[in-house]
Amino acid sequence: METGWRRASGTATIGIVSIPLRQVRAGYTDETITVYQAYSAAIVDPALAAGRFVAPFKRERMTWIKPSFRWMMYRCGWAEKPGQERVLAVEITRDGFEWALGRACLSHYDRDRYPSRSDWAARLKTSPVRVQWDPERSLDLAPLPYRSLQVGLSGPAVARYVDDWIVGIRDVTATAQAIRAHLRAGERDAATALLPAEHPYPLPEPVAAVVGAS
Repeated sequence: METGWRRASGTATIGIVSIPLRQVRAGYTDETITVYQAYSAAIVDPALAAGRFVAPFKRERMTWIKPSFRWMMYRCGWAEKPGQERVLAVEITRDGFEWALGRACLSHYDRDRYPSRSDWAARLKTSPVRVQWDPERSLDLAPLPYRSLQVGLSGPAVARYVDDWIVGIRDVTATAQAIRAHLRAGERDAATALLPAEHPYPLPEPVAAVVGAS
């Protein structure tokens, strides 16, 4: 369990390890990054069959992708929330992911990122991508003192995501259920062993500046 933390400027200290306050952590290769989404079976089964999102997935709606598995588990309640009973690991190109972040706008005004509130509002209105930094979650889904990135895609960004960026889709619901079962049985080491490996993602400096990464 992550305990004994304290926050310094731009970092959070867990024991003796300092973690940047806003850092993208993910599973990734030289060419791809894995993000997570949770849906009902009505959306998941056709997507798995097609290898991409198809109807009844709605392109006209904003779709949120999450590099953090634990944050996805917080959002879907270990795949028990209605409409989020199935969890997908979606492997997308790093070029696509970075294209999205480079054109993103923060969901909330940040005076360190934008000259004025009106400038932020104008960018928010026109940007096809929104990002927000929410507290990362522990194995128990409690908030941690550092942040995890959520990426909301709309309009042309959704089209690129569905048509161009997706390399593969895997159903990882069974993994979520197995971790949940271990936790309920008090088997924390077994639960931790099943977590997907995630590491700090090397954002290009211009992209990191756009999203306000530490």
